[in-house]
Amino acid sequence: MTPRLPITRRSMLLGAAAFGVPAILAGCGNPNTQNTQGASGSAARGTVTIGSNASDEIPKKSLETVVKAFTQADVRINTVDHNTFQENINRYLKGTPDDVFTWFAGYRMQFFAEQGLATDISDVWQEIGGDYTPAFKAASTGSDGKQYFVPFTYYPWAVFYRRSLWEEKGYVPPTTLDEFTALARKMKADGLVPLAFADKDGWPAMGTFDILNMRTNGYDFHISLMAGKESWTDPKVKQVFDTWRGLMEFHQPAALGRTWQEAGQSLAQKKTGMYLLGMFVAQQFPEAERDDLDFFTFPEINPRFGTDSIDAPIDGYMISAKAKNVDGAKALLKHLAQASSQNAATKLDPGTLASSSKADTSGYSALQKRGAELVSQATHIAQFLDRDTRPDFASTVMIPALQRFVGEPDDIDPLLKDIEAQKANIFR
Repeated sequence: MTPRLPITRRSMLLGAAAFGVPAILAGCGNPNTQNTQGASGSAARGTVTIGSNASDEIPKKSLETVVKAFTQADVRINTVDHNTFQENINRYLKGTPDDVFTWFAGYRMQFFAEQGLATDISDVWQEIGGDYTPAFKAASTGSDGKQYFVPFTYYPWAVFYRRSLWEEKGYVPPTTLDEFTALARKMKADGLVPLAFADKDGWPAMGTFDILNMRTNGYDFHISLMAGKESWTDPKVKQVFDTWRGLMEFHQPAALGRTWQEAGQSLAQKKTGMYLLGMFVAQQFPEAERDDLDFFTFPEINPRFGTDSIDAPIDGYMISAKAKNVDGAKALLKHLAQASSQNAATKLDPGTLASSSKADTSGYSALQKRGAELVSQATHIAQFLDRDTRPDFASTVMIPALQRFVGEPDDIDPLLKDIEAQKANIFR
């Protein structure tokens, strides 16, 4: 099923680490070198290096497997912890980057293209363009009309749960906020923590804000807020935080000390009843139990907007402006764009969907088929808070602000005033 993905703005997280980023991104991970030779018997065209944020076990194995099938150059993968990679990507690209690097579509891609830190791959798109919908191409295109990004996989955000636990307890997916709250109360009475929740890494809470804002105020207001065109002290925004505060009693406690992986494991262990997260939560389930994982889209809050909007971020690859082997890097991107490569990746990583319109979805799990259906039926698709706004605003303002709210949910008015004051200094 081909998703309809409209153009949305995306950003990057900028870190303030005091260490030498190029050295860390090049050497912190466990590099994996694949030596291959072209099928024609000709010598490989040197070495292509990949700077990868795929540090978790399943996505890491997925990339290694896909790269092994590339036969036009030797490939060395330099893997770095996901958050470290994101927080230091700006200095990394200005230093001594790898030839190819894992990154994100839309605004995040445009941000580096505008700074001259990415290589134009419009010639690559002349060959691969027929494998993607116009929406995916638009999400790969810079403000100058050139392409800088190759989409690889994407995934929707939804509320995940274990089907067997729900059948045992007689739970039914809610369609309104009142039903959602009533269900959470029932779970609490049954001895479950209703909502798995974690925000140690700073970004997971953004997904909760996104969906509550889109359900309450609609996609257009949400994107306008992300663009700095709306006030954070607007009563509409306060209503979002008031709604969230009303749900806090159902959240897993001590969230600021918990990773998303740990929260996902609590869902797998049936210690929690629901988890609002990306479909990659499936990575935390044993393979034999993944068929028990199901989801529903977050329920309606405002009937005017219903459930017409979701987050569904796109991940993929770019070539750095300082790439040493541009020809080899472009050949690798063409390989990654192939439906066969993406089929291999989505088979290994149950929490992702192939971006190529030519990918074979017949082998998708039930969860993946439902995920593709959810995306295809959405009227509006956002990319995620830290990908839909300015990088400095996402990193220096929203991460600490949302963590402050999670720790002190009754302190809404001063919080929103602080966000608005900082926004005014950034969006000028």
